[in-house]
Amino acid sequence: MFTTVLIGPPGGLAEDGVEALRRALSGTATRWLAPGRAAEFDHAEPGHGAAARAALAAAGCDVATLPAANRRKRLLIADMDSTVIGQECIDELAAVAGIGPQVARVTARAMAGELDFAEALRARVALLAGLPESAIARVIADRIRPTPGAATLVATMRAHGAHTALVSGGFTAFTAHIAGALGFDEHRANRLIVADGRLTGQVAEPVLGRDAKRAALDAIAARLGIGAEDVLAVGDGANDLAMIEAAGLGVAFHAKPALAARADARIVHGDLTALLYLQGYRRAEFAIG
Repeated sequence: MFTTVLIGPPGGLAEDGVEALRRALSGTATRWLAPGRAAEFDHAEPGHGAAARAALAAAGCDVATLPAANRRKRLLIADMDSTVIGQECIDELAAVAGIGPQVARVTARAMAGELDFAEALRARVALLAGLPESAIARVIADRIRPTPGAATLVATMRAHGAHTALVSGGFTAFTAHIAGALGFDEHRANRLIVADGRLTGQVAEPVLGRDAKRAALDAIAARLGIGAEDVLAVGDGANDLAMIEAAGLGVAFHAKPALAARADARIVHGDLTALLYLQGYRRAEFAIG
């Protein structure tokens, strides 16, 4: 059995669009998770309904078809940059250093899977040599903003017994702040090396990249005594691919094509509360937001 979840902008999920897809899939009665925003129904076959799906996508709606069993996950593993925050921290540091476009071009290629992540990270960090450590706090205060729905996602899953971990290819100087602000249980990331109050242009080894994110998922799940089928992983770039594929529910969030093509679900339009609807949470069950 499968469940198809439909998520639109507030007030933008029309009943006739939901009904068209439900009929195409011979679905059960529609369950509204949030009036005018999110709905779901069950059905026996995963395919079909291409025209109805395309019409919904054109109207700014996200549609995902998932196994109906075991939808609510017990562990959330989330990427940070361009996922739970709207920025790439290294690009923001580079902008302060006056080399923003140069670094941003490398970041974009690394996230698209065109470059080796670890090598690209070392090269970008090297360009930041000499930047005052105080620039980190300035970037956090002036440039970093949580993605809409991030705090609600974390708070709601925790309120229903899930563990939450922020696992980033970025830097602990940022994950410590973001994890605390959003309520994550723990965080893992790379460490920038600082000497005499300035960045040295080096990052502590080994670099936490794609394989390390998958290893973090395995280690945290084992510590909690759960399997990968109980994990929800979300990210946007190629370095998130291994954890996305390993998780029971892997979500590509406003993601690069290399990731979107291989994820269980793709959120193109919605905010991070979409991940709650994918798990069958009703709007009335949200902890905050």
